[in-house]
Amino acid sequence: MLKYRMRIEKKATIVSTSVAAILVVIKMTFGILSGSVAVLASAIDSLLDLSVSAFNYYALHNAEKPADDKFNFGRSKIEPLAAVIEGTIISVSALFIFYQAISNIVNTKELSHLDESAVVMLVSIILTGFLVLFLNYIAKKTNNMVIKADALHYKTDLFSNAAVLLAIFLVNYTGEALIDSLLGFAIAVYMIVSAYPIIKEGVLMLLDAALEEDDVAKIHAILKADKDITDYHYLLTRKSGSDVFISVHIVFNVTITLFDAHIITDRIELKIEELFPNNNLQIMIHMDPYDDSIVEA
Repeated sequence: MLKYRMRIEKKATIVSTSVAAILVVIKMTFGILSGSVAVLASAIDSLLDLSVSAFNYYALHNAEKPADDKFNFGRSKIEPLAAVIEGTIISVSALFIFYQAISNIVNTKELSHLDESAVVMLVSIILTGFLVLFLNYIAKKTNNMVIKADALHYKTDLFSNAAVLLAIFLVNYTGEALIDSLLGFAIAVYMIVSAYPIIKEGVLMLLDAALEEDDVAKIHAILKADKDITDYHYLLTRKSGSDVFISVHIVFNVTITLFDAHIITDRIELKIEELFPNNNLQIMIHMDPYDDSIVEA
């Protein structure tokens, strides 16, 4: 089941890479033929999208490799690293748009090749719109942060292209070039605000932050409800990409057999695994014949 999910994620990055490649060809062709700087600039942006999506495929491909002698816990941290990189790229792009908007206000320039730019932006919006719908579907299905970051990336592109198209029509209708800069400000703010949660989640995962409080509370509930253990302690959790790591000490009656203790432990593991159906769980349960946390304290 896990391999199938990973295959879908990698397929999503292939689709996004292909769409970006198509947009690069279209925008480059229109840009060169029309001489529109705006269209050529948009082509360069799509080229960046192409590179990011290709990197995401590389990240997912390596993240699902099994653990080995060098990477004993696997390479799943490539996923949050890729998400942080993509979130940072989105933020930097937003800052550039912000700078460009200010520059256009200070040095007002007359927009040219509006008809060609409108055609290219419309085609870009249609293709990007379908891509965003597809990536959002995969992100909800898999809860993979790389796909969520890629979906956000193309969503910001969608809004940016829509803003450009809107600006083209408004500027062409009103003759007021300031509209283009104002829309640029709005898009830049949206991009930074949207990228922040992706970057935050990726950084926390790289720092081995514990699982969400609700998830930890559910694990506590499972342990407390089990009548065959006398106590538990040292519950530690973290998430790394699609992998969830959980370790805990559970206390048994000193008279229990090792066979029975293993049966109870397996039952607890299965209940915890049911809490994370879309993740690969690594659960380590240490079986204690007494509460060693009291002795160590």
